[in-house]
Amino acid sequence: MSALTEIERVKMCEGWLVTYEHMSASNHCTMRFSVFLPPQAEHGKVPALYFLSGLTCTDENFMVKAGAQVHAAEHGVALIAPDTSPRGDEVPDDPDAYDYGKGAGFYVNATEEPMATHYHMYDYVVDELPALIESELPIRDARSVTGHSMGGHGALIVALKNPGKYRSVSAFAPICAPTQCPWGEKIFNGYLGSVEAGAEYDATRLVSQAQEKLTLLIDQGDDDEFLIEQLKPQLLEAACQEHDHPLELRMRSGYDHSYFFIQTFIGEHIAHHAKALKG
Repeated sequence: MSALTEIERVKMCEGWLVTYEHMSASNHCTMRFSVFLPPQAEHGKVPALYFLSGLTCTDENFMVKAGAQVHAAEHGVALIAPDTSPRGDEVPDDPDAYDYGKGAGFYVNATEEPMATHYHMYDYVVDELPALIESELPIRDARSVTGHSMGGHGALIVALKNPGKYRSVSAFAPICAPTQCPWGEKIFNGYLGSVEAGAEYDATRLVSQAQEKLTLLIDQGDDDEFLIEQLKPQLLEAACQEHDHPLELRMRSGYDHSYFFIQTFIGEHIAHHAKALKG
C-alpha cells in the first residue's frame, strides 16, 4: 500500500501536476507536497529539481506562479515543491506573526519546546521526502535544489551541508546570512535557543566548511524591499571570496522579491540544473 495519498491531479505541459499528502515521521504530522511529472516520466524515471519556498508559502505558490513546468517538460526534469512548515491543529504556531510558526519552518531542526516535536523541516527536506519520492514515484536519485527567500536559504544550506546529495544548487533572493538578520535571529532564538546555535544553518558561515564546492548560482533583484535588512548577499559574496568557493551572484536591475522576478529567470535556472542532472 502506498505511503502517499493523491489529493489532486491536473494535466499540463503534456505532463502531470500532482498533489500528495503523507504522514511525516520527521514532523509528526500530515505533510503535503506537489510534484510536476514531465512527459518523459511516462517512459522511465527522471531526475528531480526541488524548489523550497519562502515565508508564508505552501507547496502551491511555486507551482501556480512560477511558470516552471514548461521548462521542466522541455528538459525532462521533475519539479518537487514541499510545504514550508508542518501543519495541523496539533502544531504550535504564532497566529500573529507571519515569520514564526506555520509557514516559517526555515528548513532547520528545532530543539526548543514547543517547536521541537514538529519543526524538523531540515530532516524532512534532506532525507525523508527524497527517500519517499524515489521509492513511490518515477523519479531517480539525481537531485538538484533551488528556492526563494527563506527557501533560497534552505537550498543553499542543504547543498553546503550534504556533499554528494545534490548535483547543483541555485537560489532566488536567498536569506544569505540568517544569523545576522531579523528573520533569522527570531527563528534561531525561538527554534534553537540562541542565534549562535543557528550558525550550522547559515550559508555565509557554512562556506568555510564546505567539503564540496558546487557553484552557488544566485539571482537577486536590486529593487528587492528585503535586500538590505534581511537578505545580505554581499556577506555571502565576501565569504565565498575568502574561502575560494564558487559563486555566481547576478544582481538584476529593477527586479523585486516577487514571483514575477522568479518567473522571469526560472527557465535559466532549470536549464542550469538540467545540465548538471544529466551530466
